[in-house]
Order: sequence, then structure tokens, then C-alpha cells
Amino acid sequence: MTSAAEVGRERWNAFANPKGLAQPHPFTTFEFFAALEASGSASAETGWQPAHLLMEDGLMPLYLKSHSQGEYVFDHGWAEALERSGGDYYPKLQCAVPFTPVTGPRLLGNREALLKTAQAAVKQIGASSLHITFLTHAEWQAAGDAGYLQRTGQQFHWENRGYKSFDEFLGELSSAKRKNLRKERASVVAAGVTFDWLTGADITEAHWDQFFDFYMDTGGRKWGTPYLTRDFFSRLGQSLGAQTLLIMAKLDGRTVAGALNLFGDGVLFGRNWGCSEYVPFLHFETCYYQAIDFAIAHGLKRVEAGAQGEHKLLRGYLPVPTYSAHAIAHKGLARAVDDYLTAERAAVAEQMAELAAHAPFKKEK
Repeated sequence: MTSAAEVGRERWNAFANPKGLAQPHPFTTFEFFAALEASGSASAETGWQPAHLLMEDGLMPLYLKSHSQGEYVFDHGWAEALERSGGDYYPKLQCAVPFTPVTGPRLLGNREALLKTAQAAVKQIGASSLHITFLTHAEWQAAGDAGYLQRTGQQFHWENRGYKSFDEFLGELSSAKRKNLRKERASVVAAGVTFDWLTGADITEAHWDQFFDFYMDTGGRKWGTPYLTRDFFSRLGQSLGAQTLLIMAKLDGRTVAGALNLFGDGVLFGRNWGCSEYVPFLHFETCYYQAIDFAIAHGLKRVEAGAQGEHKLLRGYLPVPTYSAHAIAHKGLARAVDDYLTAERAAVAEQMAELAAHAPFKKEK
């Protein structure tokens, strides 16, 4: 089993950032995976044993999993079906960025060789399956051509159409929706909340302490046991601080909420949020509107606000497809899953079309 540290920064990033971008996709970088693993967030003890597939001409971020938590593409029903028939679903192999529902490259290098070798590894180590989640559309097509089962999902993203200001963006919304967004933002301002945008060296350990308290409170209520350790955030700030945006909300001199974002490759990725006090519309302002403001100010082309949340639609975030690919060793289960995914893809496409029809933007005449 190969960890990020064993692959090494130089070799990993040669595959992850072949163009040498100053601000590459943050969730492909060595720095992000190393922070997860060195902090104990993604480890054998947490059910995420690093098993990265390193080849001469490619790299696939890979984990040996003993559960299906922290993935955001749900296969619990598949696990139950195999176990009811007397099989073992775990361990399984997972090609993913742990705890991160963000689309990005997963097959770093020779796609065909990586797909073939990873599928062979399933049989070699006695795993039930291999799951590649939130891969790009081109990778998804390549996986389908290689015999992988194809799955779709959806998220909500905000697209920057060259806006010079938030008001210019609002100008493209219908009157009722524009009025609603202005009302929400005005409510937060009237409550006396102000915001700090912190990046790089401006983010101190005291800020991480505050944010971790928010994260633990929100994560504890949502998941029971939050995934990320306190040490992860320090390591993130040290190694990827220049691509980290911490939005902190203040009220009467107190920091009452925070949202963690990363940015790179022209995109702002919203990740975690939490608060210590309730203020109406504070979540929307901190996570969605401040993110749009930052993207406009820095010329970013898109804001990806994470998993789920149809409430994002009315705030200018539109539905987009996400992709995953799956190789299942048990032939009977593979056939059943294939049938299920055919119906699911049609349902996802239908739902996306219906949601898009209710987008808040002005209707073209």
C-alpha cells in the first residue's frame, strides 16, 4: 500500500499538475492528500487506508475502504445486497479525494493503463469492487469504454458570466428572485455582521482554532463524528494556504461563523462551514453570496458549493451533472447495479431538466 508521502511531492505533482500551473486544481495536489494522511484524517484507522496506484506513466489516488462513509456517492444498498447473498462488500477500493465531493481529474496520466491496472488490482487483493467518484466527463467516458459501470449525480454551481459586481449578477435574475436575494443580504447587514476574507499568511492558528470549533459543532450534528482532525487544518494552511480562503463572520467583535473554501484552476470550491450563533440568512451569505463576491473580485470562472442543496438553485447556482465509474467483481451484483444505473441516469437527467426550468434567471423571450 502506497501513501502520498511514499509517492513524494515532486513525483505526485508531476502527474497532478503537468502544466505547472501556479494555482492548480487544489484537490489533485500532493499537498492536499498529504495533509489528509499525515493528520490522521485519512488513514487505516479511519477506514481510509492509502493504496495509491503509482505507475511509470500514471497515478491514481486510491484507498482501501472498510466502510462507505465520507464518499458522497452512496453505495450502501449495493453493500447490503452483496452481504445478504453471502458475499463481502468490504474491503473495496475507492479512487477519490476523501471527504471531498469535488469534480476533478482522477486518472493522472495514462488513463487506459490506470483503468486496466486498477481493475486487475480488485481481483489481486480480493476486494469486491473499485469506485471512481467525481471524475471528469472525459475520464467517465474512458471508464465506460473500459467496461466500467457509469453513474451520474448532480450538484449546483454558480457560473461567472464576466460580472463586474454582485449587482450586475443580480440584474440577470427575475425581479422576484432579485428582490429576495437583496432582502437576505440586507438582513445580515442589518444584524451588524461583517466579514473577513483570509488567505495565506493572514490565516493564523487562532483562526483555525475558531473554525475547527465551528466545524466540530456542525459536523457533529450532521455526521456524528466529523472526519477531519484539527491537525489537518494546520497542515492545509501551511502547505496550501495560498489557495485557501477562510471567510469569517463577525458580530459585535465576536467571530460567529466561518466557511472554508479552496481555489485553483479558475474555480472557487466551497467546503465546510459552521457557526456559533444563529443569524437569519447567515449561512446563505457566508457560503454562497460571499463566495460569489470573491469569485467576481478575483476573476474566477465558477463557484462549486459542494454536495446537495436544491435551495442553492434560487440563489443562482444551477444544476450540473457529476460522474462516477464502478467495477464490481461479483457478476450478479454487477448486472443488477448496471440495470439500476441505467434507470438512475435517466431520472437524474429528468430532474436536472426540471430544476433548470425553475432557475431564477430572466426567461429569454
